[in-house]
Amino acid sequence: MAKRHYIPVTADVPGISESLRAFIRKVIRAALAAQGVDFPCEVDVRVTSDARIREVNLEQRGVDRPTDVLSFPMFPLEPGQLPGPEDADPATGLIPLGDMMLSMERVQAQAREYGHSNRRELAYLVVHSVLHLLGYDHLDEGPEKARMRAREEAIMAELGLER
Repeated sequence: MAKRHYIPVTADVPGISESLRAFIRKVIRAALAAQGVDFPCEVDVRVTSDARIREVNLEQRGVDRPTDVLSFPMFPLEPGQLPGPEDADPATGLIPLGDMMLSMERVQAQAREYGHSNRRELAYLVVHSVLHLLGYDHLDEGPEKARMRAREEAIMAELGLER
């Protein structure tokens, strides 16, 4: 991709190395490219604990439990729809797609539960969140969820991290 995305990855838990931050950025860039995002954009990432994600889940969604990932899209998009140049921040020229918050405790627990690596679980949750930022949802058990799962699996395969 010719244009650079701005993807700050901050952490309020220990052990989040620069190589892990770089991996998160790589996965986000791959997911954006797979979805046709060829304009400069911003995605802000916070890596956190179960306790903190539980607080935010309660504040934002009224759900009093930790979760693996929370996504906060900037735009109300439909799957396949992208923001336009008019949505760029005039100060930076970047289109702010939104924020994601990941619980490293959930990443580790789910990796054990599903029998794969922490790296694969982290990548899956990052891809999942990027798709949410781009309008995908899975609230139903029908076509919306199936469409999102198909995109997740395709992107994971592109990353060489299929099941």
